[in-house]
Amino acid sequence: MNDRAAVAAQLGREPRSVIDVAVRCPLGLPVVIKVPPHLDDGTPFPTTFWLTCPLAIRRIGRLEASGGVKRADARVQSDRVFAARHWAAAERYRMERSAMIADDAPRHRPSGGVGGSRGGVKCLHAHYADHAAGNDNPVGEDTARNVEPLNCSAPCVFQDDRAVVRNPAWVEPRP
Repeated sequence: MNDRAAVAAQLGREPRSVIDVAVRCPLGLPVVIKVPPHLDDGTPFPTTFWLTCPLAIRRIGRLEASGGVKRADARVQSDRVFAARHWAAAERYRMERSAMIADDAPRHRPSGGVGGSRGGVKCLHAHYADHAAGNDNPVGEDTARNVEPLNCSAPCVFQDDRAVVRNPAWVEPRP
């Protein structure tokens, strides 16, 4: 199965740039993709690691809806060790993304840390994707405890006669 087609089916739209699969689920499908700092049309894009897995997206969406971003941000404010790891992750993310920007890239450049945040926690999806891609990200690590395992018994997308499509038989497994 073509990775780009699988990601398009997972997201419900075509990716807006070149993608590289950074993480796969046990069924071999993309979970996290790596995206360049500028989209194909030159738009700056602050999120290097983008979550595509419908299961992880759904579970993290519930965490965010129940105040997960606010809780993570409060922990950054109250736990010095956690905060130091958080700010180190933000700086690493910013530096790695900046290193991918070509000298002849558009004048407007993405900025900020994970998901473009200029302070605190902005998006659990972006932090989880960064952690899942193998990076030290304490917010993503905490998020993973509430999201994993990604234990689907049926694939979220599949190849039919014409294209890669969302699997109507897919259901969220119990954690």
